[in-house]
Amino acid sequence: MNPAPVPPLITLHQVSKRFGAVQALDRLSLQIAPGEFTLLIGASGSGKSTLLRLINRLIEPDSGEIQVLGRDIRSGAPEDLRRRMGYVIQSTGLFPHWTVARNIATVPTLLGWPAARIAARVQALLDLLGLAPDQFGPRYPHQLSGGQQQRVGVARALAADPEILLMDEPFGALDPVNRAALQTALARIQRDTGKTIVMVTHDIAEALLLASRIVLLDRGRILQAGTPAELLLAPAQAAVTDFFGRAGLGLRLLALRTVADCTRRGELPGPDLASAEPLPDSLNLLEALSALVQRRAERVPVVDRQGQTLGVLHFGDLLPRP
Repeated sequence: MNPAPVPPLITLHQVSKRFGAVQALDRLSLQIAPGEFTLLIGASGSGKSTLLRLINRLIEPDSGEIQVLGRDIRSGAPEDLRRRMGYVIQSTGLFPHWTVARNIATVPTLLGWPAARIAARVQALLDLLGLAPDQFGPRYPHQLSGGQQQRVGVARALAADPEILLMDEPFGALDPVNRAALQTALARIQRDTGKTIVMVTHDIAEALLLASRIVLLDRGRILQAGTPAELLLAPAQAAVTDFFGRAGLGLRLLALRTVADCTRRGELPGPDLASAEPLPDSLNLLEALSALVQRRAERVPVVDRQGQTLGVLHFGDLLPRP
């Protein structure tokens, strides 16, 4: 007997939103499953941030319905909904005259948690995000670097253990080193907790790295939604190919590693790959990705310089989670 399908955690049905003459969202429908890491991506003005703000009722739709756990979000108070959702923005929004510990404790305090439970939660989150509690808890936001402030913003959003974490360009203002470190931390948190995350980004490489599912938006509509492999290997329309074709700068990061780094050594190619042209293990991953996309292939055999089969390269292994 097949297991019963898991109902979506978030459902948007025919949702529209207009700001003056601008149609931000146009009859958009989308379902997000529990535990999914969904990345909303698209050009500026495509509706990404509008969609995120509608989910936690910072703004209201002109038409359509939004449900969380099968319940219309307009059936209760906005404050009650937001307490079930963590929200992280690019500027962090930390209270400047509160300590780091007090900033993180904001929502648990509003919920009336006992002081001991709040203190334990603050310490656990600072540890989780690589900030020593004794060192950083008493500090104020202006005493932190940009990367440290963003870590505190993530900790505050997670403080009350929300079911959903919404993130609007959270790492956009950070330097590459801090951005990579926070991407790694967020991927680890999502993997360890199974938290449902919906995140807005302009960065194609970031979306490919983090997402279990990407939603590509254009002028308030969904061009395509699916796994990173589906959008790259099976684009639904030419506009999807055009969008990801502009990813050259981000995808050049793959040129820093070779096929040898990601080959599943000892795996036999199998009959389905008997006629497939192998890739040399010295090829860089950007070149390998291009080859797989051109072939519309999920797997390819790998050989060494002597032409001996080493194993198999899988598409998903080109974009490993941190």
